[in-house]
Amino acid sequence: MKLIFKVLFFCLFFVSCRQKIVPADVVKLNGYWEIEKVAVADGDDKNYKINENFDYFEIKDNQGFRKKVKPQLDGTFIVNDTYENVKVRFDKETVFLDYSTDFAQWSEELMKLTDEELVVKNAENKEYHYKKTGPINITGNGEKIK
Repeated sequence: MKLIFKVLFFCLFFVSCRQKIVPADVVKLNGYWEIEKVAVADGDDKNYKINENFDYFEIKDNQGFRKKVKPQLDGTFIVNDTYENVKVRFDKETVFLDYSTDFAQWSEELMKLTDEELVVKNAENKEYHYKKTGPINITGNGEKIK
């Protein structure tokens, strides 16, 4: 019986520690995000040391888009016309990012969103951990890019 109460206590503790995302937090999605790791249920996480692509979000009034962009060493990005429409959906205590293209629709649960960190979980229970990033500029001795 004590074991059941201990397990229940720890479950409630972890659930209560989860960050509550409010509508005002949605603006934190805007900008460039670099994937750090993908956590899977079996514990076999995949860490990303170097990324060729970043995700760029532009959200206003709970809708917008996500694009894959390729950073260049001079602080610019290679961008194509491919994008995913994104709608932010609040369902009780849970927040979802609903994506759509001409070919598919899917959702991800928004698990964590801060100024520097983004965590989403897809339907396969894979958690994608991102860090906020920006242009890379290693030319011109770090001078500010225009």
